[in-house]
Amino acid sequence: MLGQQFYHETIRKVVVAFGTMFNNIQVVRKDNTGKIVQSMKVPLAYGPRQKFLVRLAEDPDLSKQVAVSLPRIGFEIGGLSYDSARKLNRVQRFKKVKGANAKQLDSQYMPVPYNLELELYILAKNSDDALQIVEQILPYFQPDYSVTLNDIPEMDNKRDVPIILNSISYEDDYDGDFASRRSLIYTLNFTAKFYLYGPVTSSKVIKTVQVDQYTDIADNSPKREQRLTVTPNPTSADADDDFGFNETTAFYEDAKNYNPVTGNDE
Repeated sequence: MLGQQFYHETIRKVVVAFGTMFNNIQVVRKDNTGKIVQSMKVPLAYGPRQKFLVRLAEDPDLSKQVAVSLPRIGFEIGGLSYDSARKLNRVQRFKKVKGANAKQLDSQYMPVPYNLELELYILAKNSDDALQIVEQILPYFQPDYSVTLNDIPEMDNKRDVPIILNSISYEDDYDGDFASRRSLIYTLNFTAKFYLYGPVTSSKVIKTVQVDQYTDIADNSPKREQRLTVTPNPTSADADDDFGFNETTAFYEDAKNYNPVTGNDE
């Protein structure tokens, strides 16, 4: 079982899809008359929030030439767990005919359900920026939002992945004197319900079934009496097509046997 190398990048696809949902959030700032004086796209990055908090503490004025600014959005993986409530039949398979001549059949066992915990954090230096970002996210989660992933391209397998918003927490670390830098942090906890897939195995497509029938099996050298051959109709049909069968019966008195290695009667 173990030892066969395969990698479908399923977890990576889920993480990328999750981050893509939040990569086009805008924040605007207005003057006292309501006129927009600044519009900016909120930066998005993958990584723990502690890294950015330490960066802000070391350089409160952000005077160093480092690409860190507020507001910004970050996200990271919080955990991975098996979801027994979505368990599928483990012996059932996906199948797909592959190749120009439809001579190859790819198959794969049913996937295994897992939950991916994700944390999204919003950092801002004033309340209005943070609330603008939060209000552009929350209306889409009631409490879930589904994205479609092409899990296994070679199997043409696409599946909807619901991303559920579990909780929202708020933190204001404005402590100390008036010279201290304030940072507002909203943390949104999500669960992505996805599936992990095993390896894809390939085999040839069976286009002909042949059965030789004997009248006396107890004999040390039984003689074949007839042969039943079944082929698809049309012979060019794929496994996913609507096709019938051709059945042919032949009778023999030559006492020969079919050799599957050479494909001849000997």
